[in-house]
Amino acid sequence: MATKDSKPSYEAARDELAGIVESLEDGSATLEESLKLWERGEELAKICQEWLDGAKKKLDAAKKPAE
Repeated sequence: MATKDSKPSYEAARDELAGIVESLEDGSATLEESLKLWERGEELAKICQEWLDGAKKKLDAAKKPAE
């Protein structure tokens, strides 16, 4: 598990985000809890996007012909 100062792996962030979505969809959380879950979900979505953007850059760089 990632420490508070480190970024979780893509898989860890994705799995935590999926759990948050399930929690929000089941409707059992209070409004305050739901807001906290939503905020954490936004953070995790950003982390996942950063990982995906980085992977795309690496793939694009690997596909460029050597000059």
